Amino acid sequence: MSTNLEDNTKNILTVFQEFFAARLSRRFFYLVCISLFALAEFLVLGMSRHVFVFYDARDGSVVVETRQIKRASSPETAIRRYVDEALLGPVLPELAPLFPKGSRLVSLLFRGGTVYADISQDALFPVEGGDVFRSCLTLNKGIRRNFPSVKDVKLFIGGNEIFFSEFSKIFAEPADNNVKTGQKALTN
Repeated sequence: MSTNLEDNTKNILTVFQEFFAARLSRRFFYLVCISLFALAEFLVLGMSRHVFVFYDARDGSVVVETRQIKRASSPETAIRRYVDEALLGPVLPELAPLFPKGSRLVSLLFRGGTVYADISQDALFPVEGGDVFRSCLTLNKGIRRNFPSVKDVKLFIGGNEIFFSEFSKIFAEPADNNVKTGQKALTN
């Protein structure tokens, strides 16, 4: 019985030796190991990628940040985490935050495809070189971009809805990336 076990072990080792002797086989094995590690990390950590838009404090140019946020069991919790991150501001110090420090999310509801987000009254005051309308519009667009199930976003500051008519005009027409329409919009 022990000679049979030794023969089987030698056969297995010979197969592995032949497999790893080829450079392409070794690389394939490494690729499979790295992929399995990445999959396991993704499943264990449970992070999802979200895109944030901030503005350069010097010239106002748009800067996009990508962050990993812990995945949530419900869309409402995921949106809440996104808004909390947006209110914290950018990672890079040369970027301006959307809202002043101290602004926080008071409440958030996601019902029937509509997000109702109430931000504290600190958000009424623009950051240096910023604009409250632009900040609210950026947050609105960010929520819509990162969560396709969201059909409408209603933002409140201190319990009062803000920029309702302006936002409804902006989001009334769907985005059309058609070249002719884009050129027509530029000439108007």
